[in-house]
Amino acid sequence: MDTLAALAASQTSTQVVIDQLVAFGHEALKYVPVGIAGVIVWALWLYRVVLSARAKPVVNGFRTTTSVVVPSYHEDPDILLRCLDTWRSQNPDEIIIVLDIADTEAYQRIVAVGDPTVKPILFHHVGKRSALGQGIRLARYDVVVLVDSDTSWEPGLLENVQMPFVDTTVGGVGTQQNVYQRNSSIWRIIADWLVNLRYFNYVPAMGAAGAVPCLSGRTAAYRRSAVLPVLDNLENEFFLGRRCVAGDDGRLTWLVLASGFKTVHQESAKALSMFPATGKAFFKQRIRWSRNSYRTYLTAIAKGWIWRVPFVTKITVLQIILTPVTMGITMWYLLFSRLELSIVGAAFTIAWLLAGRAVRGFSNLRRHPLDLFVLPILAIVVIVIALPIKVFSFITMNKQGWLTRHADQMGGDGQTAATLDGPASRPAVQTTPVQTTPVATPAPIPAPAFAMAGAPEMAMASAGAPAMAMSPAGSPETSSIATPTPTPTPTALVSEAPATASQPTEAATATTSGTQRASQPAAGLQGGEVAAA
Repeated sequence: MDTLAALAASQTSTQVVIDQLVAFGHEALKYVPVGIAGVIVWALWLYRVVLSARAKPVVNGFRTTTSVVVPSYHEDPDILLRCLDTWRSQNPDEIIIVLDIADTEAYQRIVAVGDPTVKPILFHHVGKRSALGQGIRLARYDVVVLVDSDTSWEPGLLENVQMPFVDTTVGGVGTQQNVYQRNSSIWRIIADWLVNLRYFNYVPAMGAAGAVPCLSGRTAAYRRSAVLPVLDNLENEFFLGRRCVAGDDGRLTWLVLASGFKTVHQESAKALSMFPATGKAFFKQRIRWSRNSYRTYLTAIAKGWIWRVPFVTKITVLQIILTPVTMGITMWYLLFSRLELSIVGAAFTIAWLLAGRAVRGFSNLRRHPLDLFVLPILAIVVIVIALPIKVFSFITMNKQGWLTRHADQMGGDGQTAATLDGPASRPAVQTTPVQTTPVATPAPIPAPAFAMAGAPEMAMASAGAPAMAMSPAGSPETSSIATPTPTPTPTALVSEAPATASQPTEAATATTSGTQRASQPAAGLQGGEVAAA
């Protein structure tokens, strides 16, 4: 009897402890909100962080020939010349700078550098894609490196970005990117923090799997033979009946992926880009990027491309699309389920938000510990980007426009040399001009008529470009990609825009800034790679 009583007392005591633990758990959940969506998001975050930490840059002795293509629309000449010095210092075979017809000052200053490998062109821009198409068609070498006009290179970028191309299945290579003069503005510090999260926590994992979904246009290298067959589809993308203006980098990346090539990340190739110094320009840029992401990724889903890439890329793309949903659930959980209207409740909620953001930002904080003081601002900015910005961008995703570049303004919003600190706002190197006579500004090359057409069925028939079946959205069906016919190497820098009813068939006047290079392009990439078309 005594034994049964002792057993009953023990069970009662155990039940009391369990009840107390449950009560404590319920009380703790009021201040430490953890929902199913949060568990999934954190698990996926950890999965990608671990994979990214294990990814290593490619190191080998592979080298090939390179063409640098720079679309430049009303860029601040001081910034453009400073960046040009960093590109030239790494000795690419050629640098083609496609300037807008109004950018005569930049043209004159580039010509005055006196480098025959640097070839400025005055071209009638009708969007960045038209300038990219013009430059890529003029490129003569095996790897085409696309660079924004306000992006400078760290030493060794060009050498390192070539190494992954030793693998003949690699069609595109992305670079490690950061913000130029990050400490010159609180908005640049925040931008650099967010960039670090992308390039340390997410992109390496997808690169190791061979499927980075967007090689940032600030600096990305492509196999020329991979981009020429899809160039028409880059220039002539339509989304819900409207010609796409921005989002060229995501579009080109997916066209290369859909063609069967890999897109990888090279951590050792480092670039620095201008970012906005003002909050207004910062959020404008985020709206444009979010719209681009929605159009690009929804197209990839509709075409079925997303289901043919590795798992880590699938979940990353789907999470980007669903960010407003997951963040919305989190905020609802905080505000309506677990938040008590008390000082303690508010303190625990704020601490939870900051702690979560600090953990996710570890890759940045270990490099910039003082950024911890910016953590509260960053947390607010992330919520703003994830909810109102992304929701607005989703609703207006088919509203086309660049937002931070204007026809009547030199330089991007909040991105001119005047927003930088000290001598960095001027060209890093003053080059002695070779020419002693005034430089004549050539007649500009007109934009191809197809780029200004308003109908989706208007297709390009340029020399050397393959015929491709166009979907109503302007996307290619990968099964229809034809093998490009090799074209003769151009002997002068001329317009290769297609002839149309509104454009003469004669080649446009060459606009090179000096003597043509005597060297010819290499016959093909090493190691059995496909020769450039």
